Amino acid sequence: MAKNPFVYVESVSYTKKNLMRGTENDELAEKGYDAFKANRSLSYHSDTVLFANEMNMRSHLAGKLQYEFLLNSLRKRKRYSNAKWKKVPDASVEMVMEYYGYSRSKAEQALRVLTDEQLAMIEVALDKGGKG
Repeated sequence: MAKNPFVYVESVSYTKKNLMRGTENDELAEKGYDAFKANRSLSYHSDTVLFANEMNMRSHLAGKLQYEFLLNSLRKRKRYSNAKWKKVPDASVEMVMEYYGYSRSKAEQALRVLTDEQLAMIEVALDKGGKG
């Protein structure tokens, strides 16, 4: 099972437990590591930003190599960030934004009151045809 990307960040910065070695699901653990999210999370801290940048410059390396570099290079320390991560855009929100001309926050509020039938009607109205 794929782990939350922030579990890997916690392991390289605080627990120092290698999540990719010593388990029966080593290959699965390697696939679960998202180097972009880990590096971005580490870039918010002054003591880890250069390490994150170094891994960004070497993005061609395998995830396991990047993970082990960070695991063995960073000093053990609790790191907290107040940075907000963007949500993946929802197709329904995008539809409501386009149909009504709303901002994202207004469209999210409108989604709470719109029924599935109304969303289906909006989808038909916005259908531009073509393949797909």
